[in-house]
Amino acid sequence: MKKLVIGGQAVIEGVMMKSPKYLSIAVRKPNKKISVKTESFKSITDKYKWLGWPLIRGVVNLIEMLAIGMQALTFSANEASGEEEEELTKTEIITTFLAAMLFTVAFFIILPFYLSKLVVTSGQGILFNLLDGLIRVGLFLVYVLVIPFMKDIRAVFQYHGAEHKSVHCYESGKKLTVKNAQKFSTLHPRCGTSFLLIVLVISILIFSLITSESTIIKILARVVLLPVIAGLSYELLRFSARHEKTICCRAIIWPGLMLQKLTTREPTDKQVEVAIKALEAVLKKEKVRK
Repeated sequence: MKKLVIGGQAVIEGVMMKSPKYLSIAVRKPNKKISVKTESFKSITDKYKWLGWPLIRGVVNLIEMLAIGMQALTFSANEASGEEEEELTKTEIITTFLAAMLFTVAFFIILPFYLSKLVVTSGQGILFNLLDGLIRVGLFLVYVLVIPFMKDIRAVFQYHGAEHKSVHCYESGKKLTVKNAQKFSTLHPRCGTSFLLIVLVISILIFSLITSESTIIKILARVVLLPVIAGLSYELLRFSARHEKTICCRAIIWPGLMLQKLTTREPTDKQVEVAIKALEAVLKKEKVRK
């Protein structure tokens, strides 16, 4: 039987799993019990087929996952603290999304641009764009290296590892048990961390084509071209994950896997148990034998 494509995300004291038609969130509550919430999921690409075309689908998938992720984080935060759940309104989701986008643009686009201008002039074409890209990658690596020092983030990284282990276990055809899942790696080729690294690399290549000496044009191009870069990165990640046994795709996947060593940690058995509960919930809805 063909395996479903399962994606996921670590949340506060838990894991969110997403299958083609469902998503579930499993969270370890303060009383040590596991709370599981499962609901149906319907992508906007089901209604508007053209949004599922190559290059476009990557941007759509990213936006949908950001919206789902924010809702999952809200649910997990409430469950982990023992407070009643408060659903995010559409306005709150949009506001949070815009705030996150503004931070991303300011920290990973505008800041590297002006730091690069301190070293070389923007008119130096490829040299400027290359330095700009390297600073962007450097800031991202610093960010990933620093945030694990926060206690709550360390736990999230462990649940990230638990998510990958349980998905590996399912994809291998093994029975979903903590013991079986713990035998697998915390690294996975379809991880969002790998996607972000591919985005950074492709952005260097795309931005190097911008030869204008105008600061405004250079910055605007970096923002406007983000959907194009996201679309290309998604297709490359999707292709490499499907052909991960080929030498070429292994070379593409390898840097992302190495980066995942920073964004995942070895989980405890109890954390893997939570990840398995989330995975079992969507598989049950999809009527898949585990």
